[in-house]
Amino acid sequence: MELSLTTRTVGEYTVLEVGGEVDVYTAPRLRERLIEVVEGGARKVVVDLGRVDFLDSTGLGVLVGALKRLRAGNGTFGLVCGKEPLLKIFRITALDQVFPIFPTVEAATTVDQVGPTA
Repeated sequence: MELSLTTRTVGEYTVLEVGGEVDVYTAPRLRERLIEVVEGGARKVVVDLGRVDFLDSTGLGVLVGALKRLRAGNGTFGLVCGKEPLLKIFRITALDQVFPIFPTVEAATTVDQVGPTA
C-alpha cells in the first residue's frame, strides 16, 4: 500500500498527516519528511496517524528519532492516534509512556506544551 504524507499548519503546530502503511519500505519517506519539517523551522510537530493501517518497528524508530530531534531543539512532538491496533503497539512497547498521544488533532494542538500523557 502507498504511503501518503500531507503537511498542514494548525495554529503554531505543523501537522503531518500520515496514511497507509509505515513499514521498512515506506519509513524512509516518513523520516525524510519529518527531517524536512524540522529543518524548515517547525518546533511544534504533531503526527496524525489516523489513516495509518499498519506500523512496524521501523516506523516506530522513525517516530522516536523525530521526537529526539525535536526535543534536542527545544521543540515538542505529539502523536494523534485513535485506532486500537496502533495504540496496542505503543502500549506493548511502552512507547505510550514516551510519546504524548492524543485522540484528535484538535486535542494535540490546543495544549501549551506537548508532553507525556498520563
